[in-house]
Amino acid sequence: MTLFNLLYDIIIYLYALSLLFYFSDCIRRNPRAKRTGTGFLVLVFIIQLASITIRTVEEKTLPLFSTYDFFFFLTFILILISFFIERVLKTDYAVLLLNVIGFCAMVQNRLHSPGEGALPSGWDTVHGLLILHVALANLSFAFYTVAAVFAAMYLFLHRKLKQKKWDNTVRRLPSLESMERYTYTSMLIGTPLLIVSLIVALMSIFAEGRYMLLLDLKVVFTLLALCVYIAYFATRHMRNYSAVVMARWAIAGYVVFILNFVANTWSAFHQWVGV
Repeated sequence: MTLFNLLYDIIIYLYALSLLFYFSDCIRRNPRAKRTGTGFLVLVFIIQLASITIRTVEEKTLPLFSTYDFFFFLTFILILISFFIERVLKTDYAVLLLNVIGFCAMVQNRLHSPGEGALPSGWDTVHGLLILHVALANLSFAFYTVAAVFAAMYLFLHRKLKQKKWDNTVRRLPSLESMERYTYTSMLIGTPLLIVSLIVALMSIFAEGRYMLLLDLKVVFTLLALCVYIAYFATRHMRNYSAVVMARWAIAGYVVFILNFVANTWSAFHQWVGV
């Protein structure tokens, strides 16, 4: 692996981390998450600037004459514009959308132009990115599991209190308010992880030209699960339903996620091959 390929991979990983914190801040205002996301984005910008400088010195001209360089500079400019928007206009959603586009451009560029302008065949082309995809998907699954557990505990405690049945189990459980908060927080962490994981997976599918995989059961169930969770946040924000209904919604989303997991058996995208 060349130095520039290594730097490019570091950029993608840092960019993914930045997006996770920006997603968290946009779903629920969190200044600390926003600052952390900005910090990772600054690191991305610095590494990009260093890469451009090194190549300019080595080639004695700005590297602007290939598709690879075009997308690299596109992302560099988008990040620069997002800094301006965040500092001057203070429009967080615009910053997030810009950087989602920038991240997609970086991933697409890495897939189609892995340093030499050629696209090798087979999934080995996207091996590193698939590792990122699987790692993020696993983390999101873990947080959704936590959310489902607290949602189930919430429903259990709510039913016990409604029936006025006080026992040791009830006394040892957290309050309804606490469990509702834990459910929400777990989903708040899991959803950005899933979104970034899906972005990487979809870009990998496009890079390999395997468009039929977009109709694969694995992909369909994943997108369905994501829709359920996004609907959860939208509904909760509008306060249209009670906490009991929202807890059931969280469990329903997890059931879809489980079906997504089971779909590996029939999926052409993720087969049970021990890898």
